[in-house]
Amino acid sequence: MAICGDFGRVFEVGPVFRAENSRTHRHLCEFIGLDVEMEIKEHYVEVMDIVDRLFVTMFDELNEKCKKELEAIGKQYPFQSLKYLRKTLQLTFQEGVQMLKEAGIEIDPLGDLNTEMERKLGQLVLEKYGTEFYILHRYPLAVRPFYTMPCPDDEAYSNSFDVFIRGEEIISGAQRIHIPEFLTTRATACGIDVNTLTQYIDSFQYAAPPHGGFGVGLERVVMLFCALSNIRQTSLFPRDPDRLTP
Repeated sequence: MAICGDFGRVFEVGPVFRAENSRTHRHLCEFIGLDVEMEIKEHYVEVMDIVDRLFVTMFDELNEKCKKELEAIGKQYPFQSLKYLRKTLQLTFQEGVQMLKEAGIEIDPLGDLNTEMERKLGQLVLEKYGTEFYILHRYPLAVRPFYTMPCPDDEAYSNSFDVFIRGEEIISGAQRIHIPEFLTTRATACGIDVNTLTQYIDSFQYAAPPHGGFGVGLERVVMLFCALSNIRQTSLFPRDPDRLTP
C-alpha cells in the first residue's frame, strides 16, 4: 500500500511473530525482521541488486567495526570469516539444478530444494566460485506464493529469488503481482478462496507500479555469519514452540 502511495522504496525493522511448529536449529517463533519493498523500474534484478549492496556493506561494516565482538564470539565458538564477493554471485535455479545433477544429486527441475540440497549446493558454489553468500533466482512458479510474478519468457518459472549464507537460506524475495485481475486468477489457480483476500486485492484496484521486495530474519543472518550451530544462540530470550519463558 505504501508503494501504491508513491513511496518508491520502503522498509521496516521490527519484531515478527510466527505460529510455526518448527523445531529446527534455524527457526524461531519470534525474531527481528527486516522487510523491504520497492518500485521496479525495468526488471526484478533491481531488487537483487539492493540485496547485494545491502549485505556486502553489512558484512564489510561488521568485519571492520565489530572486530572485538567477533573475536569474543570466536573464542567461545571458533569460526572462519564468511567468504563473499564484492559483487554477489547470482545463479538461476536452472543453473543450480544443473550443478546438483553434475554432482550426482537427483532433483525435480520444477520442484523446490530441500535442506540437504541447499547445503550441497552451497558447498558446490563455494568450491566453484569461492563464495558462501549468493543469490539463486528464477524459482519454479509452482513452489512460490500465488502473488509471485511469473517469468514473462517462461511461465513455469517466476521472478523470485532466495539468498543463501553457508548453504542455508536467509531471504525469500520476488516481484509481486500488481494487477488485481491477475492476482485473482493466480489465487484461484492455487486453490485459494478469493473472498479471503478481498482487502489485499482491493489495494491494487486504483493501479500500482511493478514492485518487489524481500524479508530477512536477522537472527539467522547473525547465526550464519558467525557459523553458530543454533539460532537460539543469537537471541537473548529465544521463543520457539517449547519455550515462552523467561
